[in-house]
Amino acid sequence: MKPHFFISVIALVLTLVAPAAMAQQVCMDAGEMKASLIDWYGERPVSAPTESNEQLWASKDTGTWTMIKLLSDGKACVLAQGNEWMAGIDQGELLALLEQ
Repeated sequence: MKPHFFISVIALVLTLVAPAAMAQQVCMDAGEMKASLIDWYGERPVSAPTESNEQLWASKDTGTWTMIKLLSDGKACVLAQGNEWMAGIDQGELLALLEQ
């Protein structure tokens, strides 16, 4: 294969991977994190924290959701976030959507 092809592939891979590698995790005082999720996004806890201290927050009004990890030092970190929260969807419906 031509060297141009390999250089193009490497450039494409670096373009796709670099932003994810440079992303920094957002951590702050847990009380401040919770207040921010409520005030800025209108999110509320969907359930109590799991055994691994992870908690899902979501807003049925804005459709945003945030998964946070509560740390033993009193801080909380954002693990994931997104849009299009599907509040009230039945588990069977959700599984059917995932299998499509």
